[in-house]
Amino acid sequence: MISITSYLYHDTLKDIIRRWMYGQVWPSDAAAIGRIINYNTVFLARCLPDFCSRLFALLHETPVYARPSRRKADLKDVLVSHCPYWNQRLEQMISQYRYEPGRFYRETPFNGTLYLLGAADDAMVVGSSRIKRVRRLAEKTARRIIDAVFASIKSRADLLAQDRADRIGVPRGALITPQDQMVAEFQKAESRLLDDLKMGRPILTNEKLVIQDVAGAKVIVPDEQRAALLAKIEHMEHCELVEVEEHRGNYNAVNLIVRYRPDREALVAKPPGARLFHVMQARGLRPEEIHADFQRFVLEAEAAVHIEVIVCNYQEMMESEIGRCMHEDRIQQQRTNQQYTGQLARNIEFLIAYLFAFASSSHTELNELPMRLWDRYLPDYFDEVFMGLYDVHRMGPLE
Repeated sequence: MISITSYLYHDTLKDIIRRWMYGQVWPSDAAAIGRIINYNTVFLARCLPDFCSRLFALLHETPVYARPSRRKADLKDVLVSHCPYWNQRLEQMISQYRYEPGRFYRETPFNGTLYLLGAADDAMVVGSSRIKRVRRLAEKTARRIIDAVFASIKSRADLLAQDRADRIGVPRGALITPQDQMVAEFQKAESRLLDDLKMGRPILTNEKLVIQDVAGAKVIVPDEQRAALLAKIEHMEHCELVEVEEHRGNYNAVNLIVRYRPDREALVAKPPGARLFHVMQARGLRPEEIHADFQRFVLEAEAAVHIEVIVCNYQEMMESEIGRCMHEDRIQQQRTNQQYTGQLARNIEFLIAYLFAFASSSHTELNELPMRLWDRYLPDYFDEVFMGLYDVHRMGPLE
């Protein structure tokens, strides 16, 4: 169904998502979800800094130091404060940001790290890294599946239109279809797909959905140094460059997907922090079991994960944080421009959100799913399910 390639055991997670879409839950899913989501969160929090320390050491002769960041304001402020060169566009962006900083989503949560050169009080940012938050990952996973489902329904509706054109003996392009008939054909195609889900028949058989950017780094380099950087990354130890994609338009950058094989023994040597202990204890593990269980999880998994590396110059970094293609604006556009927003789309959003939220709850059993994709629900029901997941219940009427 969909592979999250920055995660260990991504094939297991893919299979769980696929089965849940058909309403099939296994008794082992509750424990598997808790381990996959929670342990990968800790693993990536160790793996990504390890990768970035190697990457930035490769790019800079002088030491680069890392500073954790929990809000986007940290990154935006340091970009604006230490401009390596000036032109009219940069002056315009910086002036707008300083005049009205509240317009630039400064409070956006950012599970990230800034990489800086120079003295601590006068440092220049040369890159950043971030791990996509679980809520955003659930949202993106659902959106990818919804887009694929929409394309499948549309393809089925097109086949119905083609069949109608064949019956009346006209080319498909010459077929004139009233709006209400197009809607009816789409609804009929949607109904058939829902029947396929309900009866366990395969859907999206040709789709290979992939999310490769859960763990990512952004590197700021002048354009003339980009080719040399790519060559260095290709020869990084324990790394394999598997994809290069250049973006041109509102945002100009090169996206790389790197397959990274970290030293797993070193990454799991230290016990996890208190937060993981709290979550996994609530899920039924004894404190003395958690570190060993985390070690088994990592050491028995696949050897490599995918990390996204975005390569851009300083001005394009500015455009992505406070300019014409500001990241937060793009998120808003994705949410508002989704083509397919019917009941099935809402059900998929809820199902994926529930899967990721279940991992952080104290529930250790899952005998059945709280919904089926082919049924209809009001949003109020979803609210009740999530509150129940965290043992929060609405107050009854006052007596």
